[in-house]
Amino acid sequence: MSARTALAVGISLILFLAGCGERTPGRSPQAAPSPAASTSPKQTPKPKPSASTKPTQAVPPRLRPQPTTLPPGLRRTTGGQAVALTFDDGPDPVWTPKILDQLRRAGAKATFCVIGTRARAYPELVVRIVREGHQLCNHSWRHDLDLGRRPVAEIRADLVRTNRAIQAAVPGAKVPFYRQPGGKWTPEVVATGRQLGMRPLHWSVDPQDWAKPSAPTITRRVAGAVRPGAIVLMHDGGGNRAATISACTHLIGDLKRRYGLVRLG
Repeated sequence: MSARTALAVGISLILFLAGCGERTPGRSPQAAPSPAASTSPKQTPKPKPSASTKPTQAVPPRLRPQPTTLPPGLRRTTGGQAVALTFDDGPDPVWTPKILDQLRRAGAKATFCVIGTRARAYPELVVRIVREGHQLCNHSWRHDLDLGRRPVAEIRADLVRTNRAIQAAVPGAKVPFYRQPGGKWTPEVVATGRQLGMRPLHWSVDPQDWAKPSAPTITRRVAGAVRPGAIVLMHDGGGNRAATISACTHLIGDLKRRYGLVRLG
């Protein structure tokens, strides 16, 4: 063997031995580790809000049309020479006692058309009205101008509730009249009141004191419209009634002297 051949064989042997030392016998090379699985919770997609169905609300019954004329049978006169004073929308803790004081001083009687909620709030004034000899009249539970246009069952419930509030203050008190707020009478409210033993009480003189004119204006309007047997509409509740109180200081005495004042019955 030549020296060159021997050198080539030696180099080949060295390379072979070096390659064997790079890996351990019987052990396979490991694959590169895969990325760890994510441990964060999965994001569950939120369901899209569906159009929710709103609870069905009861549709109030349609109101009957308001009659264009007043129904027959309304009481508008006393039936005699004497005049009747009527006071609506009370009782009121400020104004009703002042009217009662004036009537007592004059020895006169009147009719008070009371609202159920007010009778419930001020029963002592209902007691005084009856104790001093005045008449009672049902004027609805909350002064509902549309009461006469509502279903008959609602009309009846309203009037019964008001009478119960009055009679809670004065057990056994008689309530012989009903007056529809605003004079917005319908045949249905007239008939329902009659079924409950109440006659429909209207008026013949309206000085519109509810609009709060001055005391001289109220006095002039009553004096100009009153006739024998008139039923005069005024108010002891529903707002500031100072002008009505002032007008009554003259009217009560004047009407009693000219016509006489009567308690409706």
